[in-house]
Amino acid sequence: MLTRLERLVDDLAALHSKLVLLAGPPGSGKTALLRAFGDHTGASILSLGAALGRRLAAVPHRERQLQTGSLLREIVKPHCRGDLLLIDNIEILFDASLALNPLDLLKRQAQARRVVAVWPGALRQGGTDPVGGTGAGRPGAFQPRLTYAEMGHPEYRDYGLDGVVVLDLNQ
Repeated sequence: MLTRLERLVDDLAALHSKLVLLAGPPGSGKTALLRAFGDHTGASILSLGAALGRRLAAVPHRERQLQTGSLLREIVKPHCRGDLLLIDNIEILFDASLALNPLDLLKRQAQARRVVAVWPGALRQGGTDPVGGTGAGRPGAFQPRLTYAEMGHPEYRDYGLDGVVVLDLNQ
């Protein structure tokens, strides 16, 4: 799996969005794979929840949504190794009180560098977008979707895979 991840990350260098998400159920080895990749490349892993949580604690509650993007940019700088950033523990981005789009924040980071992040939700087969997004897919075939939390939960999110490469640890 490490070789597969290495190949994916190398292939992303020329793309506009260079985001790889490691997806799989709890215990599938996402964090272990990210650690192995970090050891292999010499890149450190940013534990986003701890780092961002400490910084947000000093920001008044009503300003947190506005400050999160700039705080994130500051936090990632010391963790970049060349054009590579490894991120784990992103659950804080889903906090309903912050009213953020976590996937969009990751994609923005991936415009400037290759980003590999552990996705804390699920990669679900099916969804509402036909393959290709144009209705041109096979009848009844739907694109996989990235989700976080369960429908009805305040932190629930559902995303298409545009601009994202997903390495599914279930395969």
